[in-house]
Amino acid sequence: MRAILAILFLTFSFFCFSQEEGKKQEIEVAIGIDVLKRLDYKYSPKIQIGNQSIIKLILTPAKQEIVFRGVKQGKTSVTVRDTTGEVKDVFIVTVTSDGSSNTVRELRELIGEVEGIEVGIKGGKVVVEGEIVVPGVIGKINTVLAGYPDVLKLIELSSQAQRYIARKMQEEINKNNMKDVTVRIVNGDFWLEGVVNGEGKKKLADSIAQQYLPDKLESLAQQAGGQEFVGKTKYQVANFISVNEQKDPPPPAKLIKITAQFVELTKNYQKIFGFSWTPGITSGGSISFGQNDSGEVSTSGEGTLSGTISNLFPKLSSGKSAGYARVLQSGMVIVREGKNANIKKDRELPFAVGSGDFQQAASTKISFNFSVTPSIGANETVDLKGLTITVALPGESTGGNPTSIQNSITTEVSVKSKESAAIGGVVQSSSTTDYDKNRPGASGNGGSQSNEDTSPLFDLLRSKAYNTSKSQFVVFVTPEIIESASTGTEKIRKKFRKRQR
Repeated sequence: MRAILAILFLTFSFFCFSQEEGKKQEIEVAIGIDVLKRLDYKYSPKIQIGNQSIIKLILTPAKQEIVFRGVKQGKTSVTVRDTTGEVKDVFIVTVTSDGSSNTVRELRELIGEVEGIEVGIKGGKVVVEGEIVVPGVIGKINTVLAGYPDVLKLIELSSQAQRYIARKMQEEINKNNMKDVTVRIVNGDFWLEGVVNGEGKKKLADSIAQQYLPDKLESLAQQAGGQEFVGKTKYQVANFISVNEQKDPPPPAKLIKITAQFVELTKNYQKIFGFSWTPGITSGGSISFGQNDSGEVSTSGEGTLSGTISNLFPKLSSGKSAGYARVLQSGMVIVREGKNANIKKDRELPFAVGSGDFQQAASTKISFNFSVTPSIGANETVDLKGLTITVALPGESTGGNPTSIQNSITTEVSVKSKESAAIGGVVQSSSTTDYDKNRPGASGNGGSQSNEDTSPLFDLLRSKAYNTSKSQFVVFVTPEIIESASTGTEKIRKKFRKRQR
């Protein structure tokens, strides 16, 4: 019985050990010739490679396939696990190299990873094949392959790249005032179609298209030459533009959007310290005279000699106060070049003057006036002639009635399109210091005395008040040359969340 249990234990241990180690297989991979392995289980993409510089794996988990591609000569191991983490296969990979394999390895190092391009060995020959997605790498590939004349080149420009080049051709041609010219691809060539009003524009469109053509890719037959090659060169420009001789219509007057911003900033700071000590004596008493109860005239006195000391303790006061205000006014106008533009905004602020039967209505004005005549200069500069900006804002109250402060600037400047410039402003700063003018505890700034008959022993007053205020205003102007007055309306709709049916 014990012998049977020992045999079962050894069998189970061997089975578990074999499951952990997995099946071992030897694979020989030549550089340039890939080896495809199809597995009969779902494998984990986290595959362990002993030396990653020797072999490269191309995984296709959906089809349970692994492609082994040799990188350089050597030997390494590849461990494959299933989705539960159990080791299923251990591949011992030997990478060999011959003359063609060395060429494949060199080309892969020189060309690098290029989307759509593969380097390998087919039919005993080194082949570089595929479709180039990025036209800019054609020159690099041509330069590399020039040193390998025996390599078979089966490279073409992908249809996606051709469509991209055709779109860039048409955009650049349309920018040069040829709105009716289109570009399309026919059998690998770029066809220019449409109508222009002069032979010069037809040649200009052809020249622009030639600049966008990618580098040429010569086929093997082109390199060898001979009677057997009867194909044509691809990626040429075919100019089918018709010429309708007529004068160009005068271009529409350009539009200029001008934004003016008025910024006013005021700051004030006040610091007060005061010390007052005015002790005094207040006395009182009375004397009366007249007839008494018996009819005799007599005098009498009441009260005693007394006095009260007031303001026995000194009074102190200190305080700080600060504040600032910022006012921003902004205006925007769109106008044709050389035309005068004016924008005006007025608002009246009513208030009452007097009281009772003598009360009257008055008002102060808040306004923003902006006038300018713009014109376009060289290098997209905008000349702002007759630029006048006037802003009236409410100021401090005087006796409960608000005042109005008016700022105005008139100038002529040149500003580059889409850039902002501070065209002017005024800075005003004032500071005052008062000594022994602010009595602590007094009403207002002057102080008050009691109605009692007070005889001050002495009056000691020490105070200091510091006031500073600063105000400034600056005017900014931003011109912008635009194609249409509707430019930017989409942003405005989003800002106000305007819905359209």
